Amino acid sequence: MHHIYHEGKEGKPVLLLLHGTGGTEQDLLPIADMIDPEASILSVRGNVSENGMPRFFKRLREGVFDIEDLKFRTKELNEFINDAAHKYQFDRSNVIAIGYSNGANIAGSLLFHYKDSLKAAILHHPMVPLRDHELPDLSGVNVFIGAGENDPICPAGETTDLTELLNHAGASVTTKWYNRGHQLIEEEVSDAKNWYQTL
Repeated sequence: MHHIYHEGKEGKPVLLLLHGTGGTEQDLLPIADMIDPEASILSVRGNVSENGMPRFFKRLREGVFDIEDLKFRTKELNEFINDAAHKYQFDRSNVIAIGYSNGANIAGSLLFHYKDSLKAAILHHPMVPLRDHELPDLSGVNVFIGAGENDPICPAGETTDLTELLNHAGASVTTKWYNRGHQLIEEEVSDAKNWYQTL
């Protein structure tokens, strides 16, 4: 997968950066720098193109995911992280995802499918990746969810359901609501940083 890797300070986590629809591996670099400038960076570009816009998995229409492709791309991403850990010699058990929109959804899918895929995750405006799916034991996994009260792409019910599903699987979830739509605002990133510093 097309990506950027920057090695950070020894012992610091690897921040896995996952952009939104139409983004690139450059998009979330400033966010990562705000969250932890000393962390290593593994920023990935989605392998799927939707009308020329990079994404991490296909969708049938707005808000309706292609579940089979989601599962395939989630497996692909998990294997890529495993390979990257070997190539760049970082601790595979110390990877924290930062995802926005489509990137938050694939990060959520990693949690839904693979027990030890992520140590923690910052999910900006995610949806439930898939329903009627038994999640692995996520005890010890910390998740921050940022959501817009007026988000036209990610309805409030999606955030509530995702929080409940992750909590039920044993994750420790902090959900913050903002009087905004789907855009990522500085206050949300600042809250994510404060949350991250408690890990």
